[in-house]
Parts: sequence; structure tokens; C-alpha cells
Amino acid sequence: MLQSPKLAILQSLDAMDSAQMEEVLMHIKSILNQPERNPDYRNFKKEAMKEIRQALRKEKKNKLRIAA
Repeated sequence: MLQSPKLAILQSLDAMDSAQMEEVLMHIKSILNQPERNPDYRNFKKEAMKEIRQALRKEKKNKLRIAA
């Protein structure tokens, strides 16, 4: 059965340690800090960063819940 891309990304994030996560975030930031290429770039960037923040908060809450 094929996994959805979103599920595959979440599973790969679960397998990462903090150093690997930091490397991924730096890569994402380097991509997002490139010059604007189209009018929707800012909206896309804003939405992407919002989703990343939400995912990281959710991951942090899950880890805290497991540790408790």
C-alpha cells in the first residue's frame, strides 16, 4: 500500500534526532529565503512556516506526554 507524502514525511521526522531535525530546518530556511519568484511566494512561505510550526509543536507535545 502506498503511503501519502504527508504520512511519509511525518514518519521520517519521527525517526530523526535533534541534529538531523535542525539540519532539515536549515535546509528549509535556505529554500524559503531565496528571492521571490512569483506573486504567491509570500503566501506560500507564510503557510509553509505555519504548518512547520504546528508540526513541531505537536511533536514536542507528544514527546512531553510520552516522557510524563
